[in-house]
Amino acid sequence: MGDTGRAPYARHTPPTGADPMPRLALYALVVCLLAIAAAVVSFMRGNWLGVVWVLLAGLSSNMAWYYLRKARTAPRAS
Repeated sequence: MGDTGRAPYARHTPPTGADPMPRLALYALVVCLLAIAAAVVSFMRGNWLGVVWVLLAGLSSNMAWYYLRKARTAPRAS
């Protein structure tokens, strides 16, 4: 009952054929955006702690770029 004929944990690809963004890259991108927002708020309040947020934004953007490139160059299993 309810059997669709697919494996229970099969990877779902969108109908366009494009792969979804890797989860770690997406998380790193969200951290980057939040760090940028925190840096802006921190600098607007006159707090120099915003420098730390800028460094965190740079690190997380590099991580997002790395994981995105890694996922694109990984061999795909059909």
